[in-house]
Amino acid sequence: QVQVVESGGGLVQAGGSLRLSCAASGRSLNRYAMGWFRQAPGKEREFVAVISWNGGSTYYTDSVKGRFTISRDNAKNTVYLQMNSLKPEDTAVYYCAAVAYGSTWPQVRLSDYRYWGQGTQVTVSS
Repeated sequence: QVQVVESGGGLVQAGGSLRLSCAASGRSLNRYAMGWFRQAPGKEREFVAVISWNGGSTYYTDSVKGRFTISRDNAKNTVYLQMNSLKPEDTAVYYCAAVAYGSTWPQVRLSDYRYWGQGTQVTVSS
């Protein structure tokens, strides 16, 4: 069993930056690929980024490429999402998740993930 807790959300002006963190407990993260998703009001939860178990591979949705960077520190059991050049359309609750066993890279579907955090709110003002 893995428990994940997101932090680092907040209110930022357009063009600003935030770094989200995802801390895990209960089991080491170093056997799991980890992903970030987001859900805006009235919309479905959507994929943002995923990182392989050792950090060697990353994959992003097109709308955040060049602006967001996913990384991990397995020694700290933590995954990060650095978000730069934020836009109002990035406003959402951001969720961290650990992949389910047997999923195929890149894991972009909700069903690819087994363990989810409670989310952290990111609000970008114009």
